[in-house]
Amino acid sequence: MPAEDEMVLLAADEASWPISSPPPAWFAALVAIGLYIVVRSAATFLLWLHRAFLRPGRDLAGWYGTWAVVTGATDGIGRAVALELARAGLHLVLVGRSPDKLARVAKEVLAAAPPSCKVRTVEFDLAVTGDDDARRGVARVVAAVEGRDVGVLVNNAGATYPCAAYFHEVERPVWEAVLRVNVEAATRITRALLPMMAAKGRGAVVNVGSGSSVVVPAFPLYAVYAASKAYVDQFSRSLSVEYKQYGVDVQCQIPLYVATKMSPVKGASPFIPSPEEYARAALRCIGYEASTTQAERESSGEGQDAATEESSVTRPRKGARARRPNVLVSGPEWA
Repeated sequence: MPAEDEMVLLAADEASWPISSPPPAWFAALVAIGLYIVVRSAATFLLWLHRAFLRPGRDLAGWYGTWAVVTGATDGIGRAVALELARAGLHLVLVGRSPDKLARVAKEVLAAAPPSCKVRTVEFDLAVTGDDDARRGVARVVAAVEGRDVGVLVNNAGATYPCAAYFHEVERPVWEAVLRVNVEAATRITRALLPMMAAKGRGAVVNVGSGSSVVVPAFPLYAVYAASKAYVDQFSRSLSVEYKQYGVDVQCQIPLYVATKMSPVKGASPFIPSPEEYARAALRCIGYEASTTQAERESSGEGQDAATEESSVTRPRKGARARRPNVLVSGPEWA
């Protein structure tokens, strides 16, 4: 062995190596925080994975009842939900404004559903201005399910502005109609059908919210719409606590983008579900969380980020004026 190597070995043998000491408290705290974040993130991901792909949907007819009521059932997600409910073995009461569209969707449902499926339609414009007209409309819905095992109510119908606008530029008939459809009608119909469910000890109420009210910090140029959907979310959360003891599950489903005719995006994509995809996922969520955002899709996408929605749709260009709305555009839309 060369002399130089022998000297190095001797020096190493004679060296007094320091005995390792416990790490300082701040380092241990950082490690603990890091481990907590990693474990929590992993748990969140696994929970999402379970909800999206592994958690089974409930047998709605067997769990809640054999009849379902769907408002705004003539187009978009409302129509898709009605079809999925019928395929799941439920009889349907379709609520909408247009008798022609109601008849068309009823035929589509009967063609897609089992032969035993029954469909009833109720013509009811949820934006009616008179209290008496609203009461009569709700009475027609109640009459359609009287004596039947009503198990599921989907308050799907919604109204919004025809275009982005500053609040002082929104005409009174427009914002009043938004409140009547999104707040008053959903409240009236829920109030009419919820006691029937509670009396028999089972039922599900699904109210459709919006990412504009709970996901983003503000939704300018659609202020009344966002506020009305915030009501729907809190209304659902509170009823969920109240009626859990009666066997009634109340849930607010909060979509982001869905490829409907009222959406600014056209056509489904890996990140934007079609109404049919969304409806399938939405039914799987019924009966679980009191409030769920963007029902998990059957593919890997969850819908476009609501922050992107807010910035690309509602944020005005500098110096630009919002268009003044003069007509109400309302219809079945889970948004």
